[in-house]
Amino acid sequence: MRIALIGYGKMGKEIEKIALSRGHQIVAIIDINNAVEGFDTEEFKSAQVAIEFTQPEMAIGNYRKCFDRNIPVVAGTTGWLKDMQEVKDACFKQGQTFFYASNYSIGVNVLFTINTFLAKIMNQMPDYDVRMEEVHHIHKLDAPSGTAITLADSILENLERKKQWIEGAEPKAEDIGIKSIREAEVPGIHEVIYESSVDSIHIKHEAKSRTGFALGAVVAAEFTEGRKGFLGMSDIFNF
Repeated sequence: MRIALIGYGKMGKEIEKIALSRGHQIVAIIDINNAVEGFDTEEFKSAQVAIEFTQPEMAIGNYRKCFDRNIPVVAGTTGWLKDMQEVKDACFKQGQTFFYASNYSIGVNVLFTINTFLAKIMNQMPDYDVRMEEVHHIHKLDAPSGTAITLADSILENLERKKQWIEGAEPKAEDIGIKSIREAEVPGIHEVIYESSVDSIHIKHEAKSRTGFALGAVVAAEFTEGRKGFLGMSDIFNF
């Protein structure tokens, strides 16, 4: 495939390496130095898909530019979800292709499935309370992470006694407390903890590097070929 990269930080470079190893071409790279004119080059317009890992405030503008050029998008940025309806409208009303995951790691998507199943079980276990912790590198701007929000939202959908998640304050009985930590160069740790007076149950994913996220993004880009609409990891992996 002909792939354009939007964002060329550590994730962008890792994606480039994996894409090339899988036989793809990187036809355009857009970063802070060419953030305006880069979208109008013939190289960018020739892309079959764009993989975007930038900053929350830049994301929706980047997606609009791709849609204007009918280029499918694999979105890796988090923290922009207030604009999600606009993106879905572009897919459903204008025939655009958009792939979104709060986390592209295959292991994290296994965690999502386990998390949902465990939340359903816990409806029968009222003695257990649930909380969450997530740790990321100091460069990550949004907190809690998109992955943590996905985990929390799934618990809310499946555990009847919980009504909302809360970060940075003391949770009430109906809340899911999320603790967000930013330290060093941690790629990502997510943990869901159920605790009673007699024991605790932990489900946890700890990324060893960015490679798993980058591989998942490239797999997602491959999946967009020939497809239209709003896509996600559940379309690839039917856990």
